Amino acid sequence: MTATTSRFNTNQLLATLSSAEWQHLEPDLEWVDLSAGTELHASGKALRHVHFPVTATVSLVSSMADGASAEVAVVGSEGMVGICAFMGSANALSDAVVQRPGHAWRMSTADVLHHTRRSPDFMQKLLGYTQALFTHMAQCSACNRHHALDQQLCRWLLQHLDRQEGSDMQITQERIASLLGVRREGVTGGALKLQKAGLIEYHRGHISIIDRSGLETRSCECYGVVRQAYDRLSCAHGTATPRRSAGMAHLGLVSAVVRRQSLQAA
Repeated sequence: MTATTSRFNTNQLLATLSSAEWQHLEPDLEWVDLSAGTELHASGKALRHVHFPVTATVSLVSSMADGASAEVAVVGSEGMVGICAFMGSANALSDAVVQRPGHAWRMSTADVLHHTRRSPDFMQKLLGYTQALFTHMAQCSACNRHHALDQQLCRWLLQHLDRQEGSDMQITQERIASLLGVRREGVTGGALKLQKAGLIEYHRGHISIIDRSGLETRSCECYGVVRQAYDRLSCAHGTATPRRSAGMAHLGLVSAVVRRQSLQAA
């Protein structure tokens, strides 16, 4: 991989580490395949692992006793799933469900604790990401309460689009409704509005983004607020576009030094 490799080919938190820091973490990282729908952890349950997504995206979902649910954030290659592991709690704050299948680095919670205690730099990077994630979660909560459904839908599409390559998504209206915490009919109506406006095309669980700038214009301010929080994090790491040190050139999908195994076999 080159120093200017695509941000979708690495986890950006890991990519900002120095070569020396990476050498400390590498033996405790495991390359895993994540299938869509896989639950990485459940709210209130003990955390066994954290995940650093590379090509996968993961929805953090808050679920109610009556079965209702809503996505409070989405995590892609910019971050980490399982922040409670280094914040003094052994239990997860939310459900974490793989939305888009792909790859990730996995580390045990015990190893995460070890490395955050060993390395102030690693801890600082995780805390910086956590601040951006909290902004994401707070803004989503406010958005779901105060903004029109078609604005929420635009914001949701853009946030997921930011965390994948390409402009196509495989997802049903039922699933989007569940993640937004609304009725399916509302998503159907919102999607029709966006399609008539020439912003998206939707057909049988397949969404194609036609006009991204149009979605940004139609979205509420929440998308921009969250995007800026992550942009500030990138700038704090020293670059607006993730890069790799020479010692991390093997962080890509063809790494021969890590154990490759599916999450289901773990």
